[in-house]
Amino acid sequence: MAEIRYHAVPADWTREEKLRYLAKTGTLGEVAWMDIEPNKKHQWLTGDLAPEFDGFLPIGSKEAKQSAGSPAVFRTYCRGVCSNSDAYVYSFDFESLTKRAEAMVDNYNSELERWRKKGQPKDVEAFVKVDAHALKWVRRTKKELARGSEIAFHESRLRTALYRPFTQLAYYFEPGFNEDVYQWPHFLPDEKAEDKNQVIVLSDAGSEKPFMALMTDRITDMHVVGGGASAQAFPFYTYDGEDGGRRENIPISTLVSFQQHYADEGITKWDIFHYVYAVLHHPEYRTRYAANLRREFPRIPLVVGRLCPQDVPPLHRAGVFHAFAAIGKQLADLHVHYENAAEYPLQHIENPDEPLNWQVAKMRLTKDKTALTYNGFLTLAGIPEAAYTYRLGNRSALEWAIDQYQTHTDPRSGISNDPNREDEPDYIVKLIGKVITVSLETQKLIAALPPLALTNVESTVSP
Repeated sequence: MAEIRYHAVPADWTREEKLRYLAKTGTLGEVAWMDIEPNKKHQWLTGDLAPEFDGFLPIGSKEAKQSAGSPAVFRTYCRGVCSNSDAYVYSFDFESLTKRAEAMVDNYNSELERWRKKGQPKDVEAFVKVDAHALKWVRRTKKELARGSEIAFHESRLRTALYRPFTQLAYYFEPGFNEDVYQWPHFLPDEKAEDKNQVIVLSDAGSEKPFMALMTDRITDMHVVGGGASAQAFPFYTYDGEDGGRRENIPISTLVSFQQHYADEGITKWDIFHYVYAVLHHPEYRTRYAANLRREFPRIPLVVGRLCPQDVPPLHRAGVFHAFAAIGKQLADLHVHYENAAEYPLQHIENPDEPLNWQVAKMRLTKDKTALTYNGFLTLAGIPEAAYTYRLGNRSALEWAIDQYQTHTDPRSGISNDPNREDEPDYIVKLIGKVITVSLETQKLIAALPPLALTNVESTVSP
């Protein structure tokens, strides 16, 4: 049987330190090798994993999707939508996207008709005439043609999506022009559902980006935290069929588990939903379980808090749960309704040599990050250092907004995307101030979370 041996030097060593170590070690025989074997999850390097994590309640699992008896916070979940044709199906401007969507439908149906007249050749890849200015023929689009499926324009499929953190775009929610929309037609089937439903969006297991969680009420892009990372979505409600039948996505068994643990029948599924969101933001949770979160979905402990050890009455322990749930709800409201936040009072420095101008091409932070060059006319100064503390993946919320709100032309299609609004010229200036406020308020709420009783967290899943 093969033996696997492993050795590592500290991750923060410099190149020079590593070279000195190699020179000193000399030969492979002098290396202090460690014999390793995979665990039951086929993970090899497990030294940094917290073992109690396995005892927590999975936020979701393939087993729970398939069997009602498998414990999990949520019955089902899915990735963010995958378009593989972002320039075509996303836009800052609804009117531009509407015209583009109609042109895509026309182009597709024209090729469909030509394909039928030519005897429906099997090699669709070789058959279609690609007009990169009109339509990108992703695999799903080619499959639709091979089935002989017609695609009609539906205005109701023009939706608003969360493309990147705190960046909403018009989105053409047409399955035939997207690589995969997964379960989103059952999560947010129409705009009415956006008023009722909310979705916790997380970094996927194995993501190369730091763990993040963000609440939204919009269809969410798979790469909401940027390329190289995907996101998974856990909604409160799911919807069935055309009649819009609604179902809570947290099983009754999960509700009973929480109620029994805290001896509180007043706990609701919305309380659990918000409790989970708070736990996912807890700095102690993220730090202690960072390695676990890189490898698998979050697991949720039923915390008791250091101020409420396990030998105190359950009523006191329930108080800690409700403290988490209350802060989780505030975080959710803040993040979902970020455009309603108050503007942080930045200093507006205007260039007297330039005419009044609210148009953005590309914003840039100054080297010390205390000011933002908005354009040649305007600089926004007085950005607090704390605004960069609230991070989603490898960027702060503010840096996401700065990165996304710029003019861009797709080199393949020639399609331009302009974030500037004719009806609200100063929208982006206001947005920058609002995102700063959201960042600061998020940090205040996170700081107010009760401490986790990490040495006394109860196992929520039977071994």
